[in-house]
Amino acid sequence: MQAFPLIMGVVNVTPDSFSDGGKLTTTRQAVTYAMQLVGYGADLLDVGGESTRPGAQPVDVATELERVIPVIEGIRSVDANIPISIDTMKADVAREAVAAGATIVNDVSAGMHDAQMFGVVAAARVPMILMHMQGEPRTMQQSPTYTDVVQDVATFLEERVVAAAQAGVRDTFVDPGIGFGKTLEHNLELLRNLDVFARSAPVVLGISRKRFLGALTGIDSAGQRDVPTALMHALLLHQPVTMIRVHHVQILRQLRTLWEAFTGRGTY
Repeated sequence: MQAFPLIMGVVNVTPDSFSDGGKLTTTRQAVTYAMQLVGYGADLLDVGGESTRPGAQPVDVATELERVIPVIEGIRSVDANIPISIDTMKADVAREAVAAGATIVNDVSAGMHDAQMFGVVAAARVPMILMHMQGEPRTMQQSPTYTDVVQDVATFLEERVVAAAQAGVRDTFVDPGIGFGKTLEHNLELLRNLDVFARSAPVVLGISRKRFLGALTGIDSAGQRDVPTALMHALLLHQPVTMIRVHHVQILRQLRTLWEAFTGRGTY
């Protein structure tokens, strides 16, 4: 039986993220919140300074750096060991973030947005998360279509893993990009077939608070979707997922405790 996925806690320092934009308006607030997530049981943190919600507008490099670098440095000043992922599509941001203490690069464009990204990650000798997204955040939910969503996404991710390796990136993860240019049925079909993506690299899954959960449960407010998030993760524990990206770390840590007790894998 596989291990429970690592829990990645989301630290968004953006004014416009879909469920928590504007929540963390100062570096101190963001660092304090990040340490709370670690205390709640996060295995690693994901710091992002540009919203990738549907319809989001891009921000420039300088703005993104102003948002994320002080937070990464602040986290690192408190905790020298917690792994930190920088959620960015920009090579310049990735470079500065790693220099500040980030240990993983999480690129929702899988290196497609910035041609310099693979080189920066390879030089930094850190792992990279490659995610599938159809289109760009501003337009990705405008009638997304696929020939075969599972095969199309799998082929894309396989190709990006190969391209990253050829550029010198040593360790990669893949993320099917739930909600990034997908309909409700696309999302469900991808979730039913996560084993397909695990053939190319370990799988990272981000479903936390997403719109498809609201469509299924009737919960309109993204911030109220933490229970459906945990329930869906529980349904997916048989799937080969290595890491899960979530907003509400406590409830996933509770799920882990229950799973470990039920399977005899932990102390309780």
